[in-house]
Amino acid sequence: MVSVYPDKSGIRWWTKAWFNGSEKGEAAIEIERELAIKFINENIEKDEWLEEYFPKQMEVYHNAIEQTREQLLNQINL
Repeated sequence: MVSVYPDKSGIRWWTKAWFNGSEKGEAAIEIERELAIKFINENIEKDEWLEEYFPKQMEVYHNAIEQTREQLLNQINL
């Protein structure tokens, strides 16, 4: 899950992501207002956003998917 949100004054904007059902989530990252609006208006894909702002977490995510795919293929080939 990923979200964007402003500070109380609406001047500074942040993005935050939660991976694997984590309650705490990742540390929030300050972003430009224009980018937040693009994301809110769905002009930027969620995966593209996550790759940009949370690349290490997305690498782990992609590795886990690849590992699962390989395990399933090995089960099929047994």
